[in-house]
Amino acid sequence: MFLVVALGGNALLRRGQPLDIETQRENARTAARVVADLDRDHDVLLTHGNGPQVGLLALQSAAGVEVPATPLDVLGAESEGMIGYLLEQELENVLDGREVASLLTQVVVDGDDPAFRTPTKPIGPVYSEVEARALAAARGWSIAQDGAGWRRTVPSPRPKSIVGQRTIEILLEFGVVVICTGGGGIPVVRAADGSLHGVEAVIDKDRSAALLARELDADALLLLTDVDALMADWGTPGARRVKEAHADSLAPDDFAAGSMGPKVAAACEFASLTGKPAYIGALGDAGSVLAGETGTRISIAGAELLLGATAVSETSR
Repeated sequence: MFLVVALGGNALLRRGQPLDIETQRENARTAARVVADLDRDHDVLLTHGNGPQVGLLALQSAAGVEVPATPLDVLGAESEGMIGYLLEQELENVLDGREVASLLTQVVVDGDDPAFRTPTKPIGPVYSEVEARALAAARGWSIAQDGAGWRRTVPSPRPKSIVGQRTIEILLEFGVVVICTGGGGIPVVRAADGSLHGVEAVIDKDRSAALLARELDADALLLLTDVDALMADWGTPGARRVKEAHADSLAPDDFAAGSMGPKVAAACEFASLTGKPAYIGALGDAGSVLAGETGTRISIAGAELLLGATAVSETSR
């Protein structure tokens, strides 16, 4: 099968871990081993999130006193290059002789997307509520609760098209393992004259992954994160893993807007438009998620909603 595999930003830099490159390199090494295992039986295209990383870069940029803060589209390119480099190197170390290429990828969004008026995408470190509110007042941030903490939020417009898709297709035709649309891609708008211009946003990587998977006719979409699966009745004593769900039976609005909501939306849209399955699960369980043994399978066939018999702990996303 041809798989589009999306790694969550929090799977590469988990909560509570040191915010340094060596930690991210070790996590990239772990992710590379997972992708290598999948690559033994499937053709894999890899994409990844950048929420923690782009937020850290934004903080570093804002600390400068002699130059203006770097805009989010440029920071997105920086984070895509940084994470792509780490993943590319680690993949080359574990894939025997396979060519690997990491691409900076621009993704076109609509400049009138209502998401620009309602920031929902969490980026950067996790703060206490007191810290977050103080930073929001001082820096003009939008903030929102994310799990047990609070984070800065930025606009997350819907991806419309992928610039350079033919380049990706050519590399795939030659058997290259491609890493692209990292962090959802670099957000750009296309002007009336056809020119491209960056915008202040961070595109959700799961939506971009779903778009990419549709455009490339992938056989399945695999969304890997730092949680076991979707949960029914999350936060209650009766919480249970959603083992399988029909795309029409899930409502993205029932899940957190900055985390699981976009994953559900992306998975349901891919399944509904292609008739092919999407999977959500933990990075370390990728093989068993794809086999349906763990995680959540979303399709337009089978059970409307099939729940696991036991509760699964859903950690921070």
